[in-house]
Amino acid sequence: MGILIDRNTKVIVQGITGREGSLRAKYMKDYGTKVVAGTSPGKGGEEVAGIPVYHTVKQAVAEHGEIDFSVIFVPGRALKAAVKEAADAGVKNIVPCVESVPIHDIMEMVEYCKLKGTRLIGPGSIGIITPGEAVVGWLGGNVEWANSFFRPGPIGVFSRSGGQSGTIPWILKENGYGVSTVVHTGTEPVLGTSFADLLPLFEEDPQTEAVAVFSEIGGTQEEECAEVIASGKFTKPFVIYVAGAWAPEGQRFSHASSIVERGRGSAKSKMEAIQKAGGYVAMSPNDIPRILKNVLKH
Repeated sequence: MGILIDRNTKVIVQGITGREGSLRAKYMKDYGTKVVAGTSPGKGGEEVAGIPVYHTVKQAVAEHGEIDFSVIFVPGRALKAAVKEAADAGVKNIVPCVESVPIHDIMEMVEYCKLKGTRLIGPGSIGIITPGEAVVGWLGGNVEWANSFFRPGPIGVFSRSGGQSGTIPWILKENGYGVSTVVHTGTEPVLGTSFADLLPLFEEDPQTEAVAVFSEIGGTQEEECAEVIASGKFTKPFVIYVAGAWAPEGQRFSHASSIVERGRGSAKSKMEAIQKAGGYVAMSPNDIPRILKNVLKH
């Protein structure tokens, strides 16, 4: 089944009448996602790709019942209000496909969603895909590419890099493995859902036999994963590749939030923590399927 989304997941798109919102809503629907509605203030009563548009999230909920996911495509300055609107309407999960959001707005959104019991994935996430079931956001780009890159199988994948969220699934596919669910957690310095938050979900998923991660220097999410593994809350094989191992301390690499300071967030500290907890470290992305083959015996 994978985690978070499947073909029965009910999805709305906030900002559906904009250029990005309309394009991505059509992609999600064409892939098979159950996109039941969209919202755009002042444009209620319209349709986008056969999807009804409402003025507000509350109106969409009143018409279609409880909503599992809202995918948001609005300008960064408008994101905080859109996230709060979805959380207030009882939406269970929110994926803001929005970057360049003020950090104080992100912190407020994260805290607000926690108080409301809503999972926030991102900001800056390009989405989630459970191959053959559903996609939220625009991970995969279009149906043809999504079917080419993401094959159903037993490996859970997540990354902070949107582009590299497709690299690992492609390498796995080329080596005979598929993926259960792929999650792009987002690129912003503060995120609503961390790597460590995802591990218990993959632990509970019967389809997922192992997790593979494309990681980068900066931040402590991988060290937090090591703590989850060491605590016994995640018991399946965990394989990680850390990009940017060459970068000296203090060097910015890839995303603006990926910076190494005083040894924390370095490639060395991440790899040592994962290995100490019982996980596996790949020296290149191509090593990931080789390690999995040895560990899973198939």
